[in-house]
Amino acid sequence: MVGAAASSCYASPLCTFFVAACMSLSHGGGGGDTRQPLGRSRRRRQQLGKCSGSGSVQEALVSSCLEFKPCSHYNKNNKGNAFTSPLFGSNSLSLNRKQRKLNRATSSSSDGAMGVAMGMEKEGTVDKKPPMEQRRVVVTGMGVETSLGHDPNTFYENLLQGNSGISQIENFDCSEFPTRIAGEIKSFSTEGWVAPKLSKRMDKFMLYLLTAGKKALADGAVTDEVMAEFNKAKCGVLIGSAMGGMKVFNDAIEALKISYKKMNPFCVPFATTNMGSAMLAMDLGWMGPNYSISTACATSNFCILNSANHIIRGEADVMLCGGSDAVIIPIGLGGFVACRALSQRNNDPTKASRPWDSNRDGFVMGEGAGVLLLEELEHAKKRGATIYAEFLGGSFTCDAYHMTEPRPDGAGVILCIERALADAGISKEQINYINAHATSTPAGDLKEYQALAHCFGQNPELKVNSTKSMIGHLLGAAGAVEAIATVQAIRTGWVHPNINLENPDNGVDTSLLVGPKKERLSIKAALSNSFGFGGHNSSIIFAPYK
Repeated sequence: MVGAAASSCYASPLCTFFVAACMSLSHGGGGGDTRQPLGRSRRRRQQLGKCSGSGSVQEALVSSCLEFKPCSHYNKNNKGNAFTSPLFGSNSLSLNRKQRKLNRATSSSSDGAMGVAMGMEKEGTVDKKPPMEQRRVVVTGMGVETSLGHDPNTFYENLLQGNSGISQIENFDCSEFPTRIAGEIKSFSTEGWVAPKLSKRMDKFMLYLLTAGKKALADGAVTDEVMAEFNKAKCGVLIGSAMGGMKVFNDAIEALKISYKKMNPFCVPFATTNMGSAMLAMDLGWMGPNYSISTACATSNFCILNSANHIIRGEADVMLCGGSDAVIIPIGLGGFVACRALSQRNNDPTKASRPWDSNRDGFVMGEGAGVLLLEELEHAKKRGATIYAEFLGGSFTCDAYHMTEPRPDGAGVILCIERALADAGISKEQINYINAHATSTPAGDLKEYQALAHCFGQNPELKVNSTKSMIGHLLGAAGAVEAIATVQAIRTGWVHPNINLENPDNGVDTSLLVGPKKERLSIKAALSNSFGFGGHNSSIIFAPYK
């Protein structure tokens, strides 16, 4: 399977280089690089070894390159292009001719691909880094903006009590829409967090991001004096957004209808998803990794895992990470209505979001932000930080199936969970709490449940819940807010209920699900899932710090 995929995707004019590189790497002699893998512990390497396939990447690349022809997609899209003829020739080239070209390319020691590959190998030997101990990543601060609270403790206490943050939309007149409810934030203030001038200009997604980010620092006891001791070149910000500054951009379109002269000069930078991370870094003077990721509703988990990896690789000591979205505006509501994705239970808003219930009729939009302060363990200990939990690992996969529907066999989700366990270096039996993606959609909830039952169904201690039953779906911010709920569950020893689960779907074993009241649970390790349009799957794992 690997070979087939490589054959179709990697065949290109650069194949001679890949062949040479693969040949160099696959033989131990000749001055090859004998470095050992960096980073992961022995336990993690053993886990990864179990999950590896039988074929090697090198073999796949070599077999694909021996075909020495462009993929079918390339041929289809480049008919009549004069550039393709001298490079690839006819598809009917004989094997001997192809082999002769390949042999000529790989036999040259001066300017051929083998020379390049050997040069790279030699250069790699010169720049070889010494092996380093696995750097551990811990959570030392959290910040939230949600319809159920603006600090982690208030937010989680409301979840434990089973309070719903879903209500009628008040921010604009939505009487003509079939959906008129959401997890709307009713009161929000940037006072003391964001300069008044910027507060007037910025999109809400950016304001939520900045306030939650600074609150995470405050929660982590990162005062000005503490920050003065940080190496700011190793402090980064990675906070993403699924939708970015939709209102700023929409306002610009409305202004353009009158004249371009009416457009806000900040409409482009304040609409882009990366600018929130950039503005926060400018405010803090942090010069480490800084960018955003946008993978729809999986955005936050992607940001959290990438941030942890920056710390593990030694590129950062401290990272602010998470997600933010604010799309409860006419264009946002209308777009999801057009997708037929939203609940229309307008007369009973608090009952509208009901994951795994047979009467669910779609998800409920939410808004807000969640930001975690991740820190390298020794860095956190040195400054005497309170450690809330340890980040163990995670993974991403793609369903490669449909824009909005989950893969029927759940293979993408199962693979994601298995890889996350391998990355964390733990067994599935050690997971006894899962904060599920579970959005209250007819197809998504059931497919995720089936994947979880497949991976963990034999664990009698397992408990699963969905934070979205109370705050709705925060899109790109969902994963971060739910990661904070997961860390709070680890800290408090309580897991929040699943509300509105009155008639469980067929095939759903309620013994795996948290009931209508909070439950005591001593968490060994916790998994948090987030999936997004486009088939983006993500799983991250936290555990008590020991």
